[in-house]
Amino acid sequence: MRHLASALALALLSATAAAQAPLDALTARISPDSLRGHLSFLSSDLLEGRGTPSRGQDLAAEYIAAQFRRAGLAPAGDDGYFQTANWQYAQRTETGFSFTVTAAGASIAVPFADATGEFVDPLALKATPAVFMDWKAALEDSSAATGKVLVVKAAPVPGAARVLQQKLKTRPALVVMIDRERRHVRGSGGWLIDPENAAPAGAVPVLVLHAADAAAALEKGGASVAAQAGPAQLRPVKLRNVIGVLRGADPALEDTYVMLSAHYDHVGIRDGEIYNGANDDGSGTVSVIEVASALAAQKERPRRSIVFMALFGEELGLLGSRYYARHPVFPLKDTVAHLNLEQVGRTDDSEGARVNAATMTGFDYSTVGEAVRKASERTGVRLWKHPKFSDQFFARSDNQALADAGVPAHTLAVAFGFPDYHGKDDTWDKIDYDNMARINRMVAVALRDIANDPVKPSWTTVPAAAGYSAAARKLEAVR
Repeated sequence: MRHLASALALALLSATAAAQAPLDALTARISPDSLRGHLSFLSSDLLEGRGTPSRGQDLAAEYIAAQFRRAGLAPAGDDGYFQTANWQYAQRTETGFSFTVTAAGASIAVPFADATGEFVDPLALKATPAVFMDWKAALEDSSAATGKVLVVKAAPVPGAARVLQQKLKTRPALVVMIDRERRHVRGSGGWLIDPENAAPAGAVPVLVLHAADAAAALEKGGASVAAQAGPAQLRPVKLRNVIGVLRGADPALEDTYVMLSAHYDHVGIRDGEIYNGANDDGSGTVSVIEVASALAAQKERPRRSIVFMALFGEELGLLGSRYYARHPVFPLKDTVAHLNLEQVGRTDDSEGARVNAATMTGFDYSTVGEAVRKASERTGVRLWKHPKFSDQFFARSDNQALADAGVPAHTLAVAFGFPDYHGKDDTWDKIDYDNMARINRMVAVALRDIANDPVKPSWTTVPAAAGYSAAARKLEAVR
């Protein structure tokens, strides 16, 4: 009997070891030192904060493509590893610019650096009454500001100026968006024009105001605005998503896709300071590189194909992911899941330390969460749902564009907020590389599990996912 028990125990041990071997082979390829090496370059001063567009961002794109090439991923863009977007960059000079707010008999002259005018045509506006309105109220009925200056607080939505140009039901002489936090500032003073989403000729001009004193005067009411600006100068720019693919091994599933992404841009240079963006989102970018290298090195390829993508312009309104959703390299109807990585390097969350733990937006919106949870258990990482931010942040990163199209898509993070968020001190030396490697191992296992599962992820029945489920049904109808 003892011999039988020993034989059973040995068989169980052998089976466990056999099951663990592929896991060990995959996770052993992920190295804290490798992540440190990639990130110390991508977030170095040489790349000047990777603003969109910039030479530093172009250098980052070339580096990421080189790492995809080294890993053996197949190029998936229209130009090798690059999916190119041919846009325009608009910029105006300080010459001839003036913006003055008058209230209670006093005038406040706003300097050129504190007012971002995202309109191409020249502007000449004599002293005109200003009307301050709530953002939502302005979109519903802005008739009180017809022919006047409409003042609203900048909303945390992608392309806020363009939203106002498209959705205002009446026509003000000028829209002023108050942005004290400088969330909509452009480091180089210019702005991008997407030819597929450009403001029509004669659209209401929108000026983004950063000056706190002028903003306060406009919010109090009873103010007037005078403004003048020359025409903007336009030049062509080429923006690039970087895309590589690990082809699946199963003839029945190789033309279906699991996607891993991160945005490789940051905010560039502001007031002469380089904003390196190590955690946001250099950490996600190097994790995509590391996970791609680990999966590509395995002897056995996954059944489905896995797409690895670094996206441009997230900081300017999810530009790269939205461009991809409009111009998918791989059919969206065949893309079964999308996991996006944001801020996976810092463990000093603003709410407390987050070591050996990760969270996900839209945590229970789809069954992708279940796949990641199983991977977290196998790799010893705690996956948890933030009671507030999990849902609130779902629409604020690059998963949103594919979710809108119906693809189960989420963003995984370690910290939703951290002390140097969008600050000049978000540097590579503050990253917890051992912890980031553990998160990467969990992500690699989750991706492989989803890619090997013949049952694709789906949206759940939670109310917040209803719109995405409807979009998924439309995708299914395309088949």
